[in-house]
Amino acid sequence: MANKVEELLNATKLNELIHKKELEEKNKNTILIVLAVIGAIAAVAAIAFAVYKYLTPDYLDDYDPEDIYDNFDDDFIEFSDEKPEAED
Repeated sequence: MANKVEELLNATKLNELIHKKELEEKNKNTILIVLAVIGAIAAVAAIAFAVYKYLTPDYLDDYDPEDIYDNFDDDFIEFSDEKPEAED
């Protein structure tokens, strides 16, 4: 009789260990899935940013600080006191 009780206790302990391992594996799988989803989202965001940076023009290359005053005189209209000649 004591032998059957020991077998029952051993079976119960074995069952608990198996169940505990199943829970640990399930938790590991859940964590792995969550990390995979986060990694995929980060990869898509990085690709989108790289494409955006590649396609947007860089306007700073066209800017020359020394060229700012070159066309300054062209902005003024010269007026004269002479009357224009009438066309016949």
